Order: sequence, then structure tokens, then C-alpha cells
Amino acid sequence: MPSPLVECVPNFSEGRDRGTLDALEQAITAVPGVKLLDVQADAAHHRSVFTFVAPPDAGVEAALRAMRVATERIDLSKHTGEHPRMGATDVVPFVPVRDVTMDDCVALARRLAERAAELEIPIYLYGRAATRPERERLPDVRKGEFEALRERIGRDPAADPDFGPRRIHPTAGATAIGARPFLVAFNIYLDSSDVTIAKEIAKRIRTSSGGLPALQASGFEVGGKAQVSMNLLDIDTTSPAAAYGAVAQEARARGVNIWKSELVGLVPERALLDAAAAALQLPDAADHVLEAKIRAAEGPTLDGWLEQLADGTPVPGGGSAAALAGALAGALVAMVARLTTGRKAYGAVQGRVAEILAEADALRAQLRRLVDDDAAAYARVSAAYQLPKDAPGRQRAVDEALVGATRTPLALARGAARLATLAVEIETIGNRNASSDAKVAAALAGAALAGAVENVRVNVAALSEPRLGKSLLEEGERLLQVSPPP
Repeated sequence: MPSPLVECVPNFSEGRDRGTLDALEQAITAVPGVKLLDVQADAAHHRSVFTFVAPPDAGVEAALRAMRVATERIDLSKHTGEHPRMGATDVVPFVPVRDVTMDDCVALARRLAERAAELEIPIYLYGRAATRPERERLPDVRKGEFEALRERIGRDPAADPDFGPRRIHPTAGATAIGARPFLVAFNIYLDSSDVTIAKEIAKRIRTSSGGLPALQASGFEVGGKAQVSMNLLDIDTTSPAAAYGAVAQEARARGVNIWKSELVGLVPERALLDAAAAALQLPDAADHVLEAKIRAAEGPTLDGWLEQLADGTPVPGGGSAAALAGALAGALVAMVARLTTGRKAYGAVQGRVAEILAEADALRAQLRRLVDDDAAAYARVSAAYQLPKDAPGRQRAVDEALVGATRTPLALARGAARLATLAVEIETIGNRNASSDAKVAAALAGAALAGAVENVRVNVAALSEPRLGKSLLEEGERLLQVSPPP
């Protein structure tokens, strides 16, 4: 199963200095397991939005490292921009993505807040992590921004932070940390420079004025155009399509057209599919997306598979990892063969190289299938062991499952042994510039072979009658002995 995943979307009060943006990116991506998906910086708003996904612990670490960078490099006392802000790191929300609950994200927010207090920054918990009802909405937490909070904190008990000092950081301000559902930052530009119209529309459509639910909106002038800037707090309540329709209706009533719209950061796929479905009146749009069907058929990416391998469950395990090593060996042998094909300097061996290439490609495909087959074989063994101990035929079912599970690594051992031989041969006759690649192929094939034979041994040893797997074990040991050293 894929490992748990959270989204984190820290907003920083920096949209102009490339060096600071690069430093923030490096701090986030230096944490193992973190995948930075998007960075959007806006000079007019003087703000940047980073979107990354990570396992929960890594997400907290990456956010903290970025907060350290922001504290060191951003001076809010000299900051001006269109967007409201109260901190160098202005807001850090956690969002559940996969196998993580909202309560888990609340716990992550609290953990980050506790650790971030070391930066001498007052921390306010907001959203689902809020400790007071009046702090659930970010605009309420950030009201008056840095300048007003600087005067209130330490004097007004209502401004006391949840963590950190009861004083503003002189340059980094204060930070809101929270947990929330997916939020979509959605801006619509009007074909007008009159910001008064944008402010009127924003007031009409936002929740606080009796407009659409789960929607915050303000009006700004950006790049000579009036902009209705919105946060969609719950796209299942108010979708981007619904928000766009409301703005368009209000704009038409004022004799103004929409110039363009923009998204800040990333949105769940369903938000765009829902917009397309609404425009096309196609209720089952998601069922007709080609790329989604392809992704489902292809299975997890390499990164996704490695996360599954590391997540603490027994499947996939060593057998699948050994099969993957074998498949990689096959791919490298094929690569060296292709780098040799058609080269005049190797004209005398072209026929043999073509044979090696065909065999390596076939073995690579076979061993790749064994990655999945090994996991399936383990599942059958596990199912047999879960039969009641007094069930008739239980031991026979366990033995049959173990013998079946032994055949999978034995097939891997055969393929890996053959690839080890091919790797040595292609190193000898193939492109000399790729000899190191052939050596790596031989090492990977050797590792796959050793891992496969170890799994054969373990499965045979678990049989009630080891003689049932004697011939399989003997073949595995023989392959290990005769295989060329890497």
C-alpha cells in the first residue's frame, strides 16, 4: 500500500528576490521523501506559495527548515505588497492527501508550532487546528497585519499566541500554522482598471457578506487590472466553476467583462474536471479521462513503489526488491547493447550484440513481472497461514503455497544468472565507453541472484516436509555456484 501523504502549502512574504526563493526551495527539497510540486511567486503581492507533499514527519521537518530560512532572510519591517501578511512565513497549512486524517494534520500543525517556537516567533493555530473559535478563519487571525499585531501582542490578551513569545519578532513577524481541507487560491481579472468594481464584486460573493459558502474574496489592482482575489475554502462546497460564474454574473451587471483567471498553487484534479463537467453538462467526465486510466493501469511510479517498500508492511519485500534489481540489470545490459549497435568499431560483433539485446529485453520484462508475482505469492502464503489451525488440510494448503512461493524466486534466480553471464559478455565485446554500465549490470544481477536464492532457502525451510522443495533448493544453490562473479 502507498505510504501516508500530506500536502503542505507554506506562504512566504517574498515574491521578488530570487536568492531567497531559491534558498527556501533548497531547504524544503533537502528533506528526504519531500516532493516539491509547485512554486508560484508574485512580485505585485510580494508573496510566494510553495506546494509540496511528503510523509507526515518529513512534512513537518521541511516546513520548519523553510521557516528558518524565511526568518533569516525576510525583513517584514521593509515589506510592501498587495497581499495581507503578518509574517515572513505567513501561513503554513497541512492538508490530508492519502491515508491521513484531518486529526492527523491537526497534530502535525501543533508539532510544527511547538518546534517553530525556537525561532522566537509567535505562532497562532488556525483552521481545524485552532484552539479558539475566533481563530478558525485566517483573515481574523491576520487582521491588521504585521503592523497592527506588533502593537497588540503583549498588551492585548486576545492577541496572545498559542506558542512562542508574547512579543512580535522584529523582522519575521508572526506565523499562522493550521490544518484545513484543500484550498484553492483563485483570482479573476476584470477587463477594467477600476478596483472599486472588484471590491464590490468581492463583497457580494464572499461568505462573510452573505454570498457563496466557504469563499473568501477581496478586490485588488494588479498590473493595471482590477482583480477579484478568492480563496475557495472547500471546493466540494463552492467549486471554481461556481465562483467563476458568480463573478461573471456580477461583472456583467456592472457592464464589465472578465479578462482572464488564474490559479495560485495547485488544485485537486477533480476541481478542474468538475469545471469541465459543468461547462459541457457532462456529469461523468471523470470516467472518460484517458490519462487517469493509463495511470491506473501502469501502477505506482518508481518513487511510489519505493515508498511502499519502505512503509513497514511485509509486501513488497526482499523478493520483489531482488526482482527489481534483476530487471534493472536487464535494462543496463540492453542499454550497453544499444550503445554498441550500428557502431563501425564493433562491426564484427553486431550479430551477437543483437542476440544479447533481444535476450536482455525479454529477461527484463520477465523479471519486472516477477516484482509483482513475488508479492502475490507472499499473499497466498499469508492466506494459508491464516486458516484455522484445526482446519482440515491446513498444513497441505500452507505447503502448497510455500512451494508456489518458492518457484517465483527460483524463476528470478534463473533469469538473474543468465543476465550475469550476458553482462560479462557485453562488457567484453560491447562499447568500451559503457563498460562501467555493464559492470553495474553484473553487480545487480548478482544481487538479484543472491536475494532470490535466499528466498528459496527460507521458503523450503518452512515446509513441513523439506523434501517437497528439495529439487528447487538444489537448483537455486547450483545457479548461485556457477554464476560468474560480478
